[in-house]
Amino acid sequence: MRRSFASADARTLTWLRAVAAITMTTPLVLHTSAVDVPEAAAAAAMQKFLSRSIVAHDYRASRRLEASGSGHRAWLDVETDFTRTTGLRYEVIAEGGSGYIRSRVLRSLLDEEQRLIARGGQALVAVSTDNYQFRPEGINQEGLAVVEMHPLRKDRSLIAGRIFLTPADGDLVRVEGRLAKNPSFWTRRVDVIRSYRRINGVLMPVSLETTGQLRLLGSSALRMTYRYSHIDERPVAEYP
Repeated sequence: MRRSFASADARTLTWLRAVAAITMTTPLVLHTSAVDVPEAAAAAAMQKFLSRSIVAHDYRASRRLEASGSGHRAWLDVETDFTRTTGLRYEVIAEGGSGYIRSRVLRSLLDEEQRLIARGGQALVAVSTDNYQFRPEGINQEGLAVVEMHPLRKDRSLIAGRIFLTPADGDLVRVEGRLAKNPSFWTRRVDVIRSYRRINGVLMPVSLETTGQLRLLGSSALRMTYRYSHIDERPVAEYP
């Protein structure tokens, strides 16, 4: 099995680069012009979201990363620190499970996220009219406004799917979809769910879940959750 893992290095790393692009901790930025919309409530929620100025926020947070594949599992507990001047820094404080997955998947994912932020990769993955077309669909059974997003190019860092907004104030609740392009020949598809919530008055990501189908190796899964202690140097009160 060790040999099987080693032979999968290239396909795993291309998957990681795609996933790292969607772990970028700055909020999603949506900018668009007037859109012909079929549903007034969804359109209103979208316009509220679009009207806000979105900026990156400094933060300190603990993250829990878990991954599994080919019958193996691993996890990391990490302290992270992000500022607009220094970028992302992290320190592993606890870990367990497969050493291969820890080094080649979880640590590599954090390293790739660092590199993307350092070279200003946010613009390449932003949910904006530079990268997507948008079409509001309506209100779903959860009571959330649903907006379809269609990538303008086949890129392994873009998502074909939907965003979900609160109708009352246009807050981003969730992004769901599939990577617009398979990260490699060895990965047939990667599905993504990313959740957000307002903390200290700021909209921040709180979880990321991905599943990928790897040829010959079966299904691989990754989950990352965030627990913030400070946002813009302000302590964060306890939250569920």
